[in-house]
Amino acid sequence: MAKRLTELALLALVVVLVPACGTGTQQDGEAETAAQEAGPVVRVLGTVQDGGLPHAACYCERCERARRDPSQQRLIASLGVLVPGSGLRFLIDATPDVRPQLDALRDADPMAGGRTGRRPVDGVLLTHAHIGHYLGLAFFGFEAAHTDRVPVFCSRPLAAFLRGNAPWDQLVRLENIVPREFLEGRPLRLHPELSVEVLRVPHRDEYADTVGFVLRGPRRSLLYVPDTDGWEHWDPPLTEHLDGIDVAILDGTFYSADELPGRDVAEIGHPLIESSMELLEPLVQSGQLEVYFTHLNHSNPALDEDSAARRAIRERGFHVAREGQEFPL
Repeated sequence: MAKRLTELALLALVVVLVPACGTGTQQDGEAETAAQEAGPVVRVLGTVQDGGLPHAACYCERCERARRDPSQQRLIASLGVLVPGSGLRFLIDATPDVRPQLDALRDADPMAGGRTGRRPVDGVLLTHAHIGHYLGLAFFGFEAAHTDRVPVFCSRPLAAFLRGNAPWDQLVRLENIVPREFLEGRPLRLHPELSVEVLRVPHRDEYADTVGFVLRGPRRSLLYVPDTDGWEHWDPPLTEHLDGIDVAILDGTFYSADELPGRDVAEIGHPLIESSMELLEPLVQSGQLEVYFTHLNHSNPALDEDSAARRAIRERGFHVAREGQEFPL
């Protein structure tokens, strides 16, 4: 089991693991050893934009189909991070769909027994303060899970926002959550084989700033940027951040510019999947990088497996992330 996370100087964090107590069978011991050797795993917990699918108050054909057929529904973009055999698990973004996502994270590591509902995860990492990415923290509060000192890793501006605004300040006062500020360039070491680097991301920052994460394990590294302005706003360019990155899970909110009649997609502030593929196709075709799109808006035709958009994505070597998909690190 993991000792409690201890904050070190300059906001760097180290989790020290101790072996679990008890006298399990030889088979249990072999399974635990195999899990430990497997290393950290990233699990996709959701793939759509903040409004969900079906989208709130939308009655388009795709949303109505999802209401009729639960298999067409999708949860809001989030990742889980597991260290099998250690019992450690972390949540990247606390979405309005956090309840089934916590269940999925628990079910992904059946060996992580003995955990109570008051400490469902060892930490939450937040990218920014838009509704699809932090509203799920409300379910950690007194009226729901009433969690016990769950660390919430976030930027300094976002930590100040949580401490200074209701209802989030009550979570802090009651110690349901404990904001832990990180700084760009100061990686979090969540386990001896798992570190997280913070990457500042240009985006609409009404309440706080926006970040992405680079997760590094013993085998692979993964970049997660679910929300960003267009790539032309990145300085330095996105491609300069991809050196040594094996997998990128990126903002795929809109497929093309004609997706929302009557609205200027450029004003909403997301890269188009078409432009992302044009930018990254050389890296993908050379085998240097795998790219998966997430955070798809309900209007995005790439949500449909048999659509021309999805076929174009596949033909160019790109992918759309799927709930339950796992990436070993």
